Amino acid sequence: MKRQLAIAAALLGALIGSAPSASAAGPDHWTAAGTSYTDSLGGGQGLASRADGSLLYRGLLDIPLDLRIGGWNHVGDPDVARGYTFDAYQGADTATAKLFAVTTPAGKRYDYVHPLDPGEKVNNSFAAVSPDEQWLVSGEWGDQNRLQVFPAPLLNPATPAAGGTLPQAGQISLDRPVRDIQGCDFVTGTRLVCASDDASGELFPQSRPLLQVDLAHPLDGGPVTGTVTSLFGLEQRSICTGAFEAEGVDYAPRTGTLRTEVIPPGVCAVATTVYAYHRS
Repeated sequence: MKRQLAIAAALLGALIGSAPSASAAGPDHWTAAGTSYTDSLGGGQGLASRADGSLLYRGLLDIPLDLRIGGWNHVGDPDVARGYTFDAYQGADTATAKLFAVTTPAGKRYDYVHPLDPGEKVNNSFAAVSPDEQWLVSGEWGDQNRLQVFPAPLLNPATPAAGGTLPQAGQISLDRPVRDIQGCDFVTGTRLVCASDDASGELFPQSRPLLQVDLAHPLDGGPVTGTVTSLFGLEQRSICTGAFEAEGVDYAPRTGTLRTEVIPPGVCAVATTVYAYHRS
């Protein structure tokens, strides 16, 4: 009997060991599911879905006056978790810190400042909260081989309860470089989608690609590797001609809807196009 149990355990272990990981399962496939529009000044920097299905938009007009006076002149792609809104702010090119602001369901805002680590860029393009609500992912501009990870302010007990200094945790090391990431969001605990504003075709064949990042394991505060796959080029349709700009991205678990934002060129830039997708 002991021998039979040992054989059974070995077979079970082999089956578990051979089960495909999230990254081995292959990339998601998305089908266009509609187009909508939002005012660029009030919503062209990013969007996030709430639990009730409504959408939160962010634009330059949404920066609170006290933060603007304090030098925080850019707001990135936001996220919403457990009713808390997470915003990513950056200042001038000479700034020595970046800011994450968290607004509670009751409307109280708490500010968390992250002093720049050696070699860290000032950019703070987005905030993406992990599905377990314990970790906050953000990113820098230009060519990068990483995404940054922080304890999720307020939701992670390791953070101060009423704002303060926010240290960086173990980062996501990417297996290939990415460029000009404007927003990311979690699809599962080990899979993110990220919008790139890179139109060069140098790193990926598509112009302004939507990227999938598969993590080796769920975030736990330590280092983790991420495998990058280009899914498709973001749509760039407009009656105006010129350079488009990729912006925020959101995945709504409640409906399975993926949304991306693209600002059209020229005078058409007053309205941001929001493209919706469903898994095919």
